Amino acid sequence: MENQAQISVATHPVGTINIIMNGEGRQFDTAISVHELLCRIGLNPGKVAVELNRAILSRSTFADVLLADGDTLEIVHFVGGGA
Repeated sequence: MENQAQISVATHPVGTINIIMNGEGRQFDTAISVHELLCRIGLNPGKVAVELNRAILSRSTFADVLLADGDTLEIVHFVGGGA
């Protein structure tokens, strides 16, 4: 009988990040900026407020802030309208 090495399986592939966005889990292949995330999900970065790990982000930092594994985001988008 051959010896077989034990293989440990990660909960997610190496290089991916898991975040919580508005209470739901999301997974990405690599770290991405807040700006890139907003564009991927179809939101205009100029019309949202973003809280990252309980801190409000300035819109001017969206392109510079990279998301990391375990981050928690709350995103609120503004909707116009009226009578």
